[in-house]
Amino acid sequence: MPSVEPTLLVAFVAAVTLLSVAPGPDMLFIVTHAVVGGRRAGVVAALGTSTGLAVHTTATAFGLGALLQAAPAVLDGVRILGALFLLYLAVTTWRASRQSGPGEDTTAHPAPGTPRRSVRRVYLMAVLTNLANPKIILFYLAFFPQFLSTRAGSWPATTQFLVLGAVFIAVALMVDAATGLLAGAMSERVLRTPSVRRRLDRVCAAVFGGLAVRLALDVR
Repeated sequence: MPSVEPTLLVAFVAAVTLLSVAPGPDMLFIVTHAVVGGRRAGVVAALGTSTGLAVHTTATAFGLGALLQAAPAVLDGVRILGALFLLYLAVTTWRASRQSGPGEDTTAHPAPGTPRRSVRRVYLMAVLTNLANPKIILFYLAFFPQFLSTRAGSWPATTQFLVLGAVFIAVALMVDAATGLLAGAMSERVLRTPSVRRRLDRVCAAVFGGLAVRLALDVR
């Protein structure tokens, strides 16, 4: 029966586990939302980034990666749009941190502009932030082919790519959700203090701004 080569699959799981544990933009984004919004926000952000990875996987499997390699201007355009979106998050988060007065309980009444006001908003932002980084597709193109089987009876390359993508997403989601839960649980102990929450908001704004600069300057 056609299949993915078991030894390659085991090696792939080991490799993506190490990659998922290593801190990166997605994990930083998840931790940031978990710190601001608690455990639920962290898990929702993890689900959002995994949704973005699913889109990247499907697009790469069906040829979008080849288009991006052939048209660098498209890659640069998506990258700049992503940087602008992250910059928008930085500005709105910073403004939200300034809308609460010294004695206001921001845990009970979140500021109108803050990203933590809605799990739907957190999810959409996580999806868009992941999709805003087209380098993920180029990573797929460089990394996944090393684990594709070419022996007789193997699945077609597109099918193998989709299976490997699903495994990658499953591993990443487990690691990211656990990270979001841990960061959220730790932050919930201090979020009741308005002054601490304002400082965390400003740190998160700086993180978003840093990610925007990193993405804007990330040239090949």
